[in-house]
Amino acid sequence: MSIPRLLAPACALLLAASSALVGACSPGGGLGPASQRNLFTELLGKSDAEVQAKIDSAWQQQFYGDDATQRLYYPVGDDQAYIADIGNADVRSEGMSYGLMIAVQLDKRAEFDRLWRWVKAHMYHADGPRRGYFAWQCHFDGTHIDPGSASDGEEWFAMALLFAAHRWSATPGSIDYAAEAQAILDAMRNDDRGGEITAIFHPIEKQAVFAPTKHASRFTDPSYHLPAFYELWARWDRTEAGRRFWADCAIVSRDYFKKAAHPKTGLMSEYAHFDGRPLDGEKGDFRYDAWRVISNVALDHAWFPTDGWATEQSDRVLRFLLSQGDFIPDRYTLDGRPVSTDESVGLFAMAAVGGLAADPKLAKPFLQRLWDAPIPTGRWRYYNGLLYTLALLEAGGRFQIHAPACAR
Repeated sequence: MSIPRLLAPACALLLAASSALVGACSPGGGLGPASQRNLFTELLGKSDAEVQAKIDSAWQQQFYGDDATQRLYYPVGDDQAYIADIGNADVRSEGMSYGLMIAVQLDKRAEFDRLWRWVKAHMYHADGPRRGYFAWQCHFDGTHIDPGSASDGEEWFAMALLFAAHRWSATPGSIDYAAEAQAILDAMRNDDRGGEITAIFHPIEKQAVFAPTKHASRFTDPSYHLPAFYELWARWDRTEAGRRFWADCAIVSRDYFKKAAHPKTGLMSEYAHFDGRPLDGEKGDFRYDAWRVISNVALDHAWFPTDGWATEQSDRVLRFLLSQGDFIPDRYTLDGRPVSTDESVGLFAMAAVGGLAADPKLAKPFLQRLWDAPIPTGRWRYYNGLLYTLALLEAGGRFQIHAPACAR
């Protein structure tokens, strides 16, 4: 496969620098827009101060709110903390990775470091066939419920750590964010494990697998496709093989979205085959995981616009959701039949981020819904709440590429 058009000028030099360290400057620019769009200001007329205040409120509630009804972040001892899935009474690599990303985007180093120390202390596999991976599900005391990995956790860990490496200066005794990130990038490609454990990225398909086991590596989850992240890894991985691999993954994922999206509704399934066909059964429907594909397509367009498909796709899916009327169910068959009688702020949040690529007239109603929605509380505040806050950052211009200092 060829290097993406936007990467080509830089990669000719970059790929020759096989000894470059993670966090070193790539020889070229193109790292997204000079400034991030603030859709709340553009489309709703909110001031920058109003947007910041809303984001600050979400941070304060989810990280320091009431223990029983509000917060998701729980400190442990002097130097660790976890993000709790309250409804399921566990800690998940997904939530920990989102917490890390929120912290680095908001310049909250102390909270970031606490979260990462908990991850390394309790989720990390130091040896065995899962070496370099992280258990996706733990009890609050850190013991494993399931030692297996969910591929999106590792993906978001790597991206958050790279941003941290570029945003915060190293100090004596501090976490080596760049080294931790590189170790994950290497581990995700490593297929030399033996037994039932595989690479997180299929070496031939160049796609994130649903989970790195012999069975679950036969298919993917469309929401695990993050081409905007792969573009950055193609610049910042310290190995030539890694840079080439991630550049190919970015191409594959963009093409994959086109195969996986329903031609009329734009909906994608929760789980799917590598050729985009949905899995049989309810996992072939548009369900909770699949909400995130809306934002993945739009964020990639915002950072690395290639062609007009991302706009067509974002328009398609937002137009379909708006066609449901005032009440928008949160789950559907791909051809648009509701399979739920619930609404969820997490879906509205991801649809609002879709505004980074969509027609403003289609995006505005979802931005208004997100703006008006209360910060999620109660038993099911984990997933909806994290998507709510990530969407505030992405739609509000605070979800940024943190590049090495000499590349800014």
